[in-house]
Amino acid sequence: MSQENSPTDYNFRPKDCLLGAQMLFVAFGALVLVPLLTGLNANVALFTAGVGTLIFQAITRGKVPVFLASSFAFIAPIIYGVQQWGIPGTMCGLFAAGILYIILSLLIRVFGTEMLHKILPPIVTGPVIMVIGLVLAPVAVHMASGRTGDGSAWLVPETTAFIVAGVALAVTIIVSLLGKGLFKLIPILCGIVAGYVTALGLDLSGFSASTQATFDPGALQNWTAPALVSMQKVADAPWFALPDFTFPTWNLEAILFIVPVAIAPAIEHFGDVLAIGGITGKDYVEEPGIKNTLLGDGVATSMAAFFGGPPNTTYSEVSGAVALTRAFNPAIMTWAAIAAILLAFVGKLGGFLNTIPVPVMGGIMVLLFGAIAVIGINTLIKAGTDLMEPRNLAIVAIILVFGIGGMSFDLAIVKLGGIGLAGIIGVLLNLVLPGKKQAE
Repeated sequence: MSQENSPTDYNFRPKDCLLGAQMLFVAFGALVLVPLLTGLNANVALFTAGVGTLIFQAITRGKVPVFLASSFAFIAPIIYGVQQWGIPGTMCGLFAAGILYIILSLLIRVFGTEMLHKILPPIVTGPVIMVIGLVLAPVAVHMASGRTGDGSAWLVPETTAFIVAGVALAVTIIVSLLGKGLFKLIPILCGIVAGYVTALGLDLSGFSASTQATFDPGALQNWTAPALVSMQKVADAPWFALPDFTFPTWNLEAILFIVPVAIAPAIEHFGDVLAIGGITGKDYVEEPGIKNTLLGDGVATSMAAFFGGPPNTTYSEVSGAVALTRAFNPAIMTWAAIAAILLAFVGKLGGFLNTIPVPVMGGIMVLLFGAIAVIGINTLIKAGTDLMEPRNLAIVAIILVFGIGGMSFDLAIVKLGGIGLAGIIGVLLNLVLPGKKQAE
């Protein structure tokens, strides 16, 4: 399967189609996890991931072998946004986040990459990433315990939920630590499958019903506990259908809340491009240039939000698959994108994904959201940031407390709060506070 440093080749070859399908399989678990956690439509996410990848390839002239799909960095603001403004209002904020990427790409085109590092150093991006992960911790615990994300209602008996969530979490960790080859790249997908199979097993054994009786002693004598996995949604879904697109509606509050969140993934974009360059042995920062890769990411993200999908980002799982298979031809990602678009029109697939029990998602979230926070910590460590230096201490402390504590300012025409406010405050403090500044 070696295609080392091969140029883009769009000639039809069955092997490339299979490699593209494999790349989508690697990305699939994480790709659909974001819409399943946030209440968005998984089929729309597949469609926007495929189209977004094609847009990225067009803008970068088909030179970078990456696949774009659902970004974890936006999970928290999407969950909050859907609760506050509904999906259309939230999509307005996400569309604006893509516009921020585009603006940053234009600034890089004019002033170079150093400008971005001065405005958004690790002392700002690190704690913002930490906030994104930590603010979601209660949601993960609620869902792993069998409750709704806000903890307001029970969906699954706690004992049953802990078993299912525990299996999903344990398998994800074990595969990430001990998995070989392709399995090493799909720990989330393996965890979801293991949790799903466990839930089916508990249904078949009658265990979930027995724990329900203990959980709800006031239940009617003849009442039967609902199954953890119900195939009714699959039966009701058509085989082929247009994805349930949701278009944005104007919402300034959503824009000001979500756009600052885009600061962190915009910086991470550099790392992703450097990583895939290290794998293929090419300098993509120079050609096609970070200004073009970030532009492609931004246009793909705004396109995704226009149709009601989650923001796009370059997928490290797929980059790992590129390293494993040595399939360096970017045209392979075209086949992965086409496969994603075709799957988006399979209604039964969306129905099946909606049968995944809440505790399965909760178990994955426990690890996922903690990992996001750790990435933020690692950002500070890699930069050699001295957190006891008064200036750094003030910036990090205020970002964390504002973000995790839910600080908000009502400015009459708009309300700023949470992660968005934390990001804005971090940027401003970095620009105005005197003292030793980071040189990264």
